[in-house]
Amino acid sequence: MADIVIIGATGGVGSRLIPLLIRRGHSVTGLHRKDEQADALKDAGATPAKGDLMEMSADDFAAIIKGADAVVFSAGAAGSGADRTSMIDGQGPLKLIEAARATGVKRIYLVSVFPDAGRDRDTGEGFEHYMREKKKADAALASSGLDYVIIRPGTLQSEDGNGQVAAGRALTYGDVARGNVAAFIAELIDTPEIRQDIFELTDGDMPVDVAVSNLRRI
Repeated sequence: MADIVIIGATGGVGSRLIPLLIRRGHSVTGLHRKDEQADALKDAGATPAKGDLMEMSADDFAAIIKGADAVVFSAGAAGSGADRTSMIDGQGPLKLIEAARATGVKRIYLVSVFPDAGRDRDTGEGFEHYMREKKKADAALASSGLDYVIIRPGTLQSEDGNGQVAAGRALTYGDVARGNVAAFIAELIDTPEIRQDIFELTDGDMPVDVAVSNLRRI
């Protein structure tokens, strides 16, 4: 099976994705920032790799992803300030793209954001900056020539989910459980013929495997 690196392995999506991939027979390496997070990654069956996205260079990314079959970037600054948003949500994927080109890694799965996020409320400059950085990363990956898939989830909810989603290239905005996002990514990884595409994702009424199967281009 495949060797997968998860950038954002200790977050709400990444931590749920690890056991799903392990059960499917994949090997997983997970990036972590704090020393104490290494044991939790090991307990989950992943190989820990230490790094701080605020400080990592493209070469640092390359050292971690070299030899991987695919990389999942699910990290985010989570509203912790403009500087962190720029470095993590914006520069992080750009450095990963550079590292993938240097190491020959072809497949990147990027967790982005639904374009309609926050449009039902007043948003401040911090949120607008976040949206701009996310779009910048999406555009860079889409023009990279790599076998990317960009996943744009709706409002993330801290639940495991029920494995029922709505997925497509254009959806009505809605919520989605972090567990459902993880399940969707795991299914995409096992459907490598889906490549160079962008999907919106919310909770829905279709099993994840069926939803992914329906996304295959004819």
